[in-house]
Amino acid sequence: MTTHPGKLVPGTEPLTIDGGRIGVLLSHGFTGSPASMIPWGRDLAQRGYTVSVPRLPGHGTTWKDMNTKGWEDWYGEVDRALTELRSECDQVVVAGLSMGGCLALRLAEKRSDDVDALILVNPVVNLANKALLAVPVLKYVVPAMPGIGNDIKKPGMDEIGYDKTPLRALASQLKMWKDVKADLAKVTQPLLFFRSDDDHVVDATSMDIILNGVSSETADFVALHDSYHVATIDNDAQLIFDTSADFIEAHVGAARG
Repeated sequence: MTTHPGKLVPGTEPLTIDGGRIGVLLSHGFTGSPASMIPWGRDLAQRGYTVSVPRLPGHGTTWKDMNTKGWEDWYGEVDRALTELRSECDQVVVAGLSMGGCLALRLAEKRSDDVDALILVNPVVNLANKALLAVPVLKYVVPAMPGIGNDIKKPGMDEIGYDKTPLRALASQLKMWKDVKADLAKVTQPLLFFRSDDDHVVDATSMDIILNGVSSETADFVALHDSYHVATIDNDAQLIFDTSADFIEAHVGAARG
């Protein structure tokens, strides 16, 4: 599909749904779109939670548009969404997929009083791939590499992401990983961590770094046996929805009191 910078691809629109006094912020990942999180958001809304699924700047348009953005733009958007939720809700849970998980961790680090619990699905703060070492230089030579999107086991599903990986944006993401890893000990909130057995985008190093680095007294781990990277719209989606709802109720509260 051909689009122009700034013009949204249908299906990538952000979502907000008003509900009870507990809010949930859901962040999609790098080169993805809100489409990967909206089914989860709608499920939470049906349970009575107030829901926000922002669109990260540079996403949902073109990969060239994304190359004009950086991690400060993406974090700025989830930071804005959190502020908005806090103005309407007594408590807020932050959830994220892939890079969205990294953004969620940074919110927990920087705004600990505003984040009451964390839910991470295949979050990324590190990759073992040594080729990434070349990205800060390569970004000046090559604008993009082949895409990493739609790593989904379930047929017919689409996160409506990009078919290329914009390298200037990727180089910026690498800087955010370093920033977030340095402050993981500041994360004290109850944490629910989902990890796909078969993830072709994010390796196991991020899981080890996060679970060994946070200070959360509660850090529940759930393995996803039938999904790839974009597990929120894969075969284990309902498991994620149900388990996260139980987690929120146990550690933050029921949707309507």
